[in-house]
Amino acid sequence: MLVALYARVSTRDKGQDAENQLLQLRAFCAKQGWSVYCEYVDQKTGRTPDRDAFQRLFQDAFQGRFQKVVFWSLDRFSREGATDTLQHLRKLTSYGVQWRSYTEQFIDSAGVFGEVVVSLLASLALQESIRRSERASAAYERLRAQGKTDHLGRKRLVLDREKVRDMAATGMSVRGIAAELGISRTSAHRIVQNLHTATTTATT
Repeated sequence: MLVALYARVSTRDKGQDAENQLLQLRAFCAKQGWSVYCEYVDQKTGRTPDRDAFQRLFQDAFQGRFQKVVFWSLDRFSREGATDTLQHLRKLTSYGVQWRSYTEQFIDSAGVFGEVVVSLLASLALQESIRRSERASAAYERLRAQGKTDHLGRKRLVLDREKVRDMAATGMSVRGIAAELGISRTSAHRIVQNLHTATTTATT
């Protein structure tokens, strides 16, 4: 079996070296009789999938270059939360690639508890989503109670019609007025027309 090794250390992990993970991962694979296709190593936070080696890992998995991914631990593979981590694992599975954590033997897609682990991660992902929604709702209600929710919606555009009239009176074009006030030419034209109509009506 061809396997890919994934190791990661964070830039905040002072004094840590991915080689410490790789040494044991290599020994483990040799004991299993697996051949290492490639070692993918990142030195970056696991809270984002925007990791060069991580992205190459999935590209090669999609191309069928190996049959299994072995990582030191789930948090070395991803720290994006249950939802995103589950999506990564499911993506590997959809590519026909198995996955295995070295230090957490129950996290093994080929093991007897593989489906149980995926179900558990799915449940954690659901609970995580619910908690996020509840926190967002609670935060909104707190701001609403404090009268601070106006900025959360679309900002109302307040125009000084007197200023528009003065600008138009100087001969400024509708385009110029729109650019000056940061509004569309259609809006500027409508305001100028309304002001002109109002002025005409008042003088008749």
